[in-house]
Amino acid sequence: MLNKRTTEVYALGQHISMSAHKARRVIDQIRGRSYEETLMILELMPYRACYPIFKLVYSAAANASSNMGSNEANLVISKAEVNKGTIMKRLKPRARGRSFAIQKPTCHITIVMKDISLDEYIDTDSIAWSQNKKKDTTMSYYDMYSNGGTWDKK
Repeated sequence: MLNKRTTEVYALGQHISMSAHKARRVIDQIRGRSYEETLMILELMPYRACYPIFKLVYSAAANASSNMGSNEANLVISKAEVNKGTIMKRLKPRARGRSFAIQKPTCHITIVMKDISLDEYIDTDSIAWSQNKKKDTTMSYYDMYSNGGTWDKK
């Protein structure tokens, strides 16, 4: 069997102060693109979410060059996701001594980059055959009706 060698690095940004919906609007544009094309797109887009995503893409590329020694021209964004974070709750003073609740949403952004030049396959047949010994497993049929089950209740 041929297994693919792991060639992925990631960068994670947590508690970024913006809603997940606004960050997803930008993330959907860069998913699956190359590193250089992503940087150009993020510099030219007019959204506020572009700057923290730009920093995360740049950080993931720095992780790839330091951990795997890969070239930035070979990097592709393989996975990019935005998850909803905690909501900071604040109170704003209003007229006549009342207060108004303000909710400030946060999000967690994950950028996974893959080096397409390092896609190599490892032959694991010889390794797995020597390490794994087959165990005999028998499957028994579970009959729900013979032992009472859930249908005997009245």
